Amino acid sequence: MNVQEQIAAYIATQPEPKRAEMQELHNRILRALPGCKQWFDDGINSEGKTVSNPNIGYGSYTIKYADGTTREFFQIGLSANTTGISVYILGIKNKTYLAQTYGKELGKASVTGYCIKFKTLKDINVDILLAAISNGAAITKEPNAL
Repeated sequence: MNVQEQIAAYIATQPEPKRAEMQELHNRILRALPGCKQWFDDGINSEGKTVSNPNIGYGSYTIKYADGTTREFFQIGLSANTTGISVYILGIKNKTYLAQTYGKELGKASVTGYCIKFKTLKDINVDILLAAISNGAAITKEPNAL
């Protein structure tokens, strides 16, 4: 299965209305980040253990670890969780940036250093979420990301 097929299969496994909302967000993220690399992470590590929820990934940036090693990873993640949907905006060094910049305008969502979690799209301002996604992707392309 290629990445697009994995993404479609993952979205298809979600119960309604989460399935429709994830499909809508997937389509809108692709429009917000045209030509971005797409990823699918099934959440299972090399030892066969589940270490995270599956994630649809968008974009690409280089993670730099403390020991000096690096690896390519997605900038934006979209994942179903037990109570709703999570959007991950990775690579922003300032862990208060998302909450300070978008938290009040976003609506009924939990905002941490890199995750925006909400129950349903009707609870949030989707345009603000997409602005956070676009801005987060742009920031992580810069060498000294916030």
